[in-house]
Amino acid sequence: MIRHDPIHRQRGEGKVGCFLTLLVIGAIAAVALKVVPIYYTNSSLEDACTFIATSASRVPLELVEKQVRDKVRDLGMQDVLAQKGAIAVSKVGGSSDGGPGTCTIRLNYKRTVDLYGLYQFDIETHKTISEPILEGIG
Repeated sequence: MIRHDPIHRQRGEGKVGCFLTLLVIGAIAAVALKVVPIYYTNSSLEDACTFIATSASRVPLELVEKQVRDKVRDLGMQDVLAQKGAIAVSKVGGSSDGGPGTCTIRLNYKRTVDLYGLYQFDIETHKTISEPILEGIG
């Protein structure tokens, strides 16, 4: 007697589909391993700059700029420090002219993602962080 079970009639079509699915998932994971850390460090730098700008009231401009550059080094973003004009810090107003002031940090840089030598693309950051200088709050 010949068996006509559907299980015995499979020829491997499921195996090819499974292999292709695993291949696509592996490619996505490989790209994520390269891209996610760059987005994470960019976000961490923006958060740190917001904190630095908020607490800039009692700090000279040169020290604010040094704090930002130190944070860039801590995050391992030396490629940003090599770019001209990537980080600009300014303070306007404050106690010297009697009015409220602001601390502004501009981040304008480009980071290159190398996908294992097969493809490269740039992630550009153009962010302006401007926080009020709060003085006389005790």
